[in-house]
Amino acid sequence: MIERVAGKIAPGRTPSFIEAHILKALEVIGEEGSVGRIRLSRILGLGEGTIRTLIRHLKREGLIEVSRSGITLSELGRSILADVTDRISGAVSVPESPLTVGPHNVAVLVRGSSANVRYGVEQRDAAIKAGALGATTLLFKGGRLTIPGLADDILENSEVKAVCRTLIIELNPSEDDVIIIGSAMDERTAEVGAKTAAIELLKG
Repeated sequence: MIERVAGKIAPGRTPSFIEAHILKALEVIGEEGSVGRIRLSRILGLGEGTIRTLIRHLKREGLIEVSRSGITLSELGRSILADVTDRISGAVSVPESPLTVGPHNVAVLVRGSSANVRYGVEQRDAAIKAGALGATTLLFKGGRLTIPGLADDILENSEVKAVCRTLIIELNPSEDDVIIIGSAMDERTAEVGAKTAAIELLKG
């Protein structure tokens, strides 16, 4: 469904928003109950023309309802959002540390997806394509976080240990969950990078 929303409506141009923007839009509308175009534009960091296109795509798929009082989720929209957030949750700010690759960092949790992770390179590349500086992938196994494909030496750093403790407290991972930290020059792009990597991981 999210892929369809992000797709081109013939004969129009390819949308300038991506799947992570769609997920964020659904989250914002769901949290606020009703939201206007201008506020949605500010939160997502997208131009008003792009927001109008996004709204048109969401409405086409029956995910939202639009009225004079604002944009609200339809029953289908609430169901889709619940399904997605059951798999992808959180948007926790993470301090810069040896674990991250940028000044602003946001972590999300992807439930039960550790088997889809190889070395974390795919998540990094997905985040970069979304405009982020990169992403760090962590697996939760045996009650602790590990980095796929790397020795655990970096996790012995006291600063990194503190970040890992915070992530476990804030995101409450279970066995075989994945935490992705998106890094960027600003927090909004870091979140988009993390969620893009999370969506790509679920596709895997």
